[in-house]
Amino acid sequence: MTISMDPRDMLKTLVGFDTVSRVSNRALIDFVVDYLNGHGVPSRLVPNEDGSKASLYATIGPNVDGGVVLSGHTDVVPVDGQNWTSDPFTLTERAGKLFGRGTSDMKGFIAIALALVPEMQRAGLKRPIHFAFSHDEEIGCLGAPHLIARMVEELPPVKAVIVGEPTSMKVVTGHKGILVFETSVRGKSVHSSQIHRGVSANMVAARLMVFLDEMMRDAAKKVPHGCPFEPPFTTIHCGQVNGGTAHNIVASDCSFVTDIRALPDEDANAYLARFEEHIRNEVEPAMKRIAPESGVSIHVHARVPGFSPEPGSEAEHLARLLTGDNASHAVSYTTEAGQFQEAGYTVVVCGPGSIDQAHQPDEFIEISQLEAGTAFTRKLIGYLS
Repeated sequence: MTISMDPRDMLKTLVGFDTVSRVSNRALIDFVVDYLNGHGVPSRLVPNEDGSKASLYATIGPNVDGGVVLSGHTDVVPVDGQNWTSDPFTLTERAGKLFGRGTSDMKGFIAIALALVPEMQRAGLKRPIHFAFSHDEEIGCLGAPHLIARMVEELPPVKAVIVGEPTSMKVVTGHKGILVFETSVRGKSVHSSQIHRGVSANMVAARLMVFLDEMMRDAAKKVPHGCPFEPPFTTIHCGQVNGGTAHNIVASDCSFVTDIRALPDEDANAYLARFEEHIRNEVEPAMKRIAPESGVSIHVHARVPGFSPEPGSEAEHLARLLTGDNASHAVSYTTEAGQFQEAGYTVVVCGPGSIDQAHQPDEFIEISQLEAGTAFTRKLIGYLS
């Protein structure tokens, strides 16, 4: 059955799917498959290992060289503990804004793309528009690499990739990468009055966090000239800590989670290697002299490359042509753009909504931004026709 919706109605439908990363996105993906099938557009799924989640790609128009990829992620961040004034999974309008989880980040962009499928078909596209909708972006861009690999293998060469993260329709040509890892310290528990006989996992962890902070301070002293990022250096941040059982027990275990947001021309792995070297050469030997069973382990949760500016690239030229934005923009958050770039695609980040609203309670997209994204996509349709 053919279903037609305008971008707002499509956004209402997409927001209604709870696609928080901890649950499956298959209901939304199945809806998209059925919607595209209704318009005679076949799609291909790229499921995760157990099939509980899936990414999707599809082609509208002729399957020839020179098409443009519209890329977005289908998952959203949790609403737990946030004070929403309306149901986060029901699109609600107030004062020229559309509220709901994912409105800005980034179901608004996907809604526009899907709603305009009939216009794409009527336009007689000479070059195709490809959709690339991923899963698990919010927890480390986990779905995109498999999706991109399939696209590289099965699609003809592409002119440009537009990652529709919320940029207020500005053309973003660079962003930082991210490396997320967990450090687990195993100490030796004793009564706190006999601390000399034990190894406090909490105290070791505290010193390790200070070492990470000092690495960031060193990085801040080497700000590259003309760096477009804010802040203009690689950042290192410990956002979660868990350790200890009581004030009078030397902690046997402590863990903390760190993210390194590296400039695109820096290697986050080099910072991690320096941290690991410090642990093996300085920290663990002192721990093991007291308790041989003690030690420190590191588990990497996510590695996402940065996105390096490519002045004059096909994607940048196209996005500037469609938006009229000729200013320079770079962001410190991470997207799937770096993964597309690693695979050889030319990429920009450009989409409706503001990153200021992403992940926030009462997340919203201004109706004017939804309209601006729609106008942009219509210009793209005209360009490819």
